[in-house]
Amino acid sequence: MTSRKKKVLVAGASGLVGHAAVAHFASLPDWEVVAVSRRIPDDLPGATLLSVDLTDAAACERAFGGMSDVTHVVYAALKELPGLMPGWVDEENIESNGVMLRNLYEPLARATGDGMEHISLLHGTKAYGGHVLGREGMHNPLRERDPRRPHRNFYFVQEDYLLEQQAAGAKWGLTVFRPTVIYGDAGGNNMNPIPAIAAYAAILRERGEPLHFPGRGDQPALREAVDADLVARALEWAATSANARGGTYNLTNGDVFMWQFVWPAIAETLGMELGESRPMTLLEELPKLNVEWAAIVDKYGLTASKDVVEFVGYNSLVYADNVLSEMSRGPVPTINSTIEARQAGFHDCIDTEDMFRKWFARIQETHIIPTAEEQRAARAR
Repeated sequence: MTSRKKKVLVAGASGLVGHAAVAHFASLPDWEVVAVSRRIPDDLPGATLLSVDLTDAAACERAFGGMSDVTHVVYAALKELPGLMPGWVDEENIESNGVMLRNLYEPLARATGDGMEHISLLHGTKAYGGHVLGREGMHNPLRERDPRRPHRNFYFVQEDYLLEQQAAGAKWGLTVFRPTVIYGDAGGNNMNPIPAIAAYAAILRERGEPLHFPGRGDQPALREAVDADLVARALEWAATSANARGGTYNLTNGDVFMWQFVWPAIAETLGMELGESRPMTLLEELPKLNVEWAAIVDKYGLTASKDVVEFVGYNSLVYADNVLSEMSRGPVPTINSTIEARQAGFHDCIDTEDMFRKWFARIQETHIIPTAEEQRAARAR
């Protein structure tokens, strides 16, 4: 008797988590992958790519109403507003994110019947309410079992909707993830600092300058990160482990870092000397350097867009400025507990310095930015 083939639908395939999830599941021999997003990535072999606007109910009905063989869903789609943070508290945007999930789920649930086995819902640490309520009354470290701090949040709108479906008889399992700041190589999305740093570094390197640190503030802050590939592996675990069902899990790399100590590793990986502190706002300054960036893309035949804002993503510029800031959020950093995931069976981890080395090496290997050798050779000619 042969086992049933597993088929995962990943919503938000052009985003940071969705991109990593599609690549990971597509590399596994016993999975079929449907990758859904409005903007179709051109670097995801092995998956069926589908362009769908999740705010369009009719389009979702046409796209998902016949997908009777989907067994798993990774919901990593989201709608953000320009400027990022204001959209987190915007009532229309909160409602829109709830509608997007419903538009996908309802035709898919009708098509699959009892064949759907599991849904993973991608959220984040904004579920703890710090962006609205501040830190007062927030448990440190952040723990999933602590009660919700009452505030409007599209995470809750989505999660409560799916819990209602389970209460009404849906038999699939649900796992909710709350990753901290995610780092990966997918460009042009809302919250990935890597392309912003990469573009900034390539421009400096083309000038023959060292890698200056653009973060603002003079109080070094302790931070956490999570590798997009690690999140993808957590999604595979959730899809296949009975222990993950019904759980909510923070995700981090498993360590903490400070920019002053990982910046030299980034410089070394990029083949650059370590520069000085040059505080700036990448959102303001990188677009001013677009002529230099476009010339680099042309000169080295890069795969990246010649428009630096399109390449990085406007909101990712906003986000990069935020995460590169060295201003402490208070006398004691807020840390995510990952005990729940480890006790449930997910033990994956990565040294954050190694993660940065991996991504900046990969972004050169895939010719998104030129290598140090290419730029040095060009300057020598």
